[in-house]
Amino acid sequence: MDNLNKTGKKQIALNIISGNEKSNKHKGFGAGSIDLNSVSPIIIDGDEAKIDIGAMHAKSKVERGIKFSANKEDVPEGRQVWVVWVAVDRTPEGQLYGGATACEMLIDTEAKRGWKILADHVNKLDYAIKRRIMLDELGPVEKQALRTLLITHNEDWWNRSSSELKSALEG
Repeated sequence: MDNLNKTGKKQIALNIISGNEKSNKHKGFGAGSIDLNSVSPIIIDGDEAKIDIGAMHAKSKVERGIKFSANKEDVPEGRQVWVVWVAVDRTPEGQLYGGATACEMLIDTEAKRGWKILADHVNKLDYAIKRRIMLDELGPVEKQALRTLLITHNEDWWNRSSSELKSALEG
């Protein structure tokens, strides 16, 4: 979520659009693109939440090698896994978690099958970028895992975050 990880090495960052004047005037290919630099995907698998940048391209650790279907019935033995899109805002007071949305997947690692609705994942990414909080579908275990990860990742960001986000991750 920050450009440096705990070891001080630069993390992968997605720079979809440029802030320079030339690109702002550009009306052709790529016009209307969105900047994903402030968004990070978090995978919640059971009671564990981890930042997994691969989820940005549907290549998170849990998604690799899985053939996805849009039919839930195709994955009867699938376990529930969540992708949570978290957007970080910059304010004069400092950075904070500004938007967070959750998307469900079912993963059957043994059968190498999965279920997800790609349109839902794309829409929820867009909602996070627009600073919405949409975490009602998460259960108490998943909410606690996400809350713990966000606080552990950067407690100052958590402290500056909205009461809406904090209350969405209670119980």
